[in-house]
Amino acid sequence: MNNSVAQQLESYTVKFPTEVLLVRVEVENELDEIMIFKGFSSSLVRATAFDPDVPVIPDNAKIVGIDRLAAPYNSRSPNYIEQNISWEKFQAALT
Repeated sequence: MNNSVAQQLESYTVKFPTEVLLVRVEVENELDEIMIFKGFSSSLVRATAFDPDVPVIPDNAKIVGIDRLAAPYNSRSPNYIEQNISWEKFQAALT
């Protein structure tokens, strides 16, 4: 695979700028939630590096589930398009 998981998900949001991805991952037995919008990722649980070249989703992360939401994201009233998509199913949609 040429692109990391993070790069694939960020590229998806560049192609579909009206969507926000909420990605739940497990890294070293700890859960994290990553929000991805228009090619940029930010952790909702951990600190996010200032350097955009440092991936928010490490290569050893396990994708637990992905939610597709309509942009703009409103935390008080999120507009879900699809919830709890497996990484395998989402990968198929990328091709």
